Amino acid sequence: MILVTGDILAKSDTVDEVLALSLEHVRRSRAEPGCISHAVHRDAENALRLVFVEQWVDRAALLAHFAVPASRAFAKAVGGLAAAAPTIQIYEAEPVKL
Repeated sequence: MILVTGDILAKSDTVDEVLALSLEHVRRSRAEPGCISHAVHRDAENALRLVFVEQWVDRAALLAHFAVPASRAFAKAVGGLAAAAPTIQIYEAEPVKL
């Protein structure tokens, strides 16, 4: 499984637009093949920071997601509305059985 985390720090005058674009992106992404989960959360300590957590079945599914024109358009749109460059981290993961 592939785990993706990332965040966007919006400007005070763009946070509503960034959130709307993010929710649209998350909902669309959930329907893509190989998406296990895809969510956006608002940081409880900084309301301008949105945090993304995603799970994909494998690297190929994630790369296909990145290649979707709407995904590229989302990244470009929110990048232009952000106060700083968005971050993304990608991990290979497997569930731990307790």
